[in-house]
Amino acid sequence: MAFNEKLVSEFYDDPERENNRSTVSKARGIEFHYTKKILDKYISNELTVLEIGCATGYYGLYLYDKCKEYIGIDIVPKNIENFDKKINELGIKKIKTLVGDAVNLSNIGNDAFDIVLNLGPMYHLSHQERELSMLESKRVCKSKGIIMCSYINKFGAYYQGILREPEKYPNKTANELILEKGTDDIRPNIFYYTTPEEMENMALANGLKVIENCGIDFLFNAGNINSMDEEKYKNWIEFSDYMFNSKSCTGLSVHGIMVCKKE
Repeated sequence: MAFNEKLVSEFYDDPERENNRSTVSKARGIEFHYTKKILDKYISNELTVLEIGCATGYYGLYLYDKCKEYIGIDIVPKNIENFDKKINELGIKKIKTLVGDAVNLSNIGNDAFDIVLNLGPMYHLSHQERELSMLESKRVCKSKGIIMCSYINKFGAYYQGILREPEKYPNKTANELILEKGTDDIRPNIFYYTTPEEMENMALANGLKVIENCGIDFLFNAGNINSMDEEKYKNWIEFSDYMFNSKSCTGLSVHGIMVCKKE
């Protein structure tokens, strides 16, 4: 069980905040926009999908009719309750949900799914627990299957903080916590950071083949993005498309997704 399960559950105590996260602003929606672009490349209707950290079902409701089977797992019971409510209201039979822990998927058998999505837990796991989560994702994934892991990139997150609050950042405490320890400087036991290189090295060390590693929200200054008119925002997305498709830009993003294959 993740050591900070109680803290994470308390942080996500209001499922409505998770429900609205993709639409609350232009800047927040970018992460979801590019994550779906990656999902669409790999998921098809003959494949089974497990999403670890499914929250209140944003990606589950997007994917269930694009795949053969979808199961969502989340550590926060209120998130699963909220997801189940949506499923029942929509009359969907193709989605199953479970309360579970990304570092110990004891309720899932070996080699069970073609696609394993780990799109949120690693935001909240220390280095050691990220590796446990990756190993569990590998265990439940079929041979030749795909594993996707999202993460928070410490460089992009810190840079965004500097632009958002230049009077506060950079500072020595943030350097120590964010850059050296890989934790958030405001909520160090809830959010954890890494780097694209660290994620790739961990995957390779655990026998996974890295297919791609993409930045998915090049925000730089969220306030500026949210204030853009539709024409400017359209051009911003076009600019982001170029960065999304460029490996050299991955380290500039706040969030990234690494796509791996189980050999």
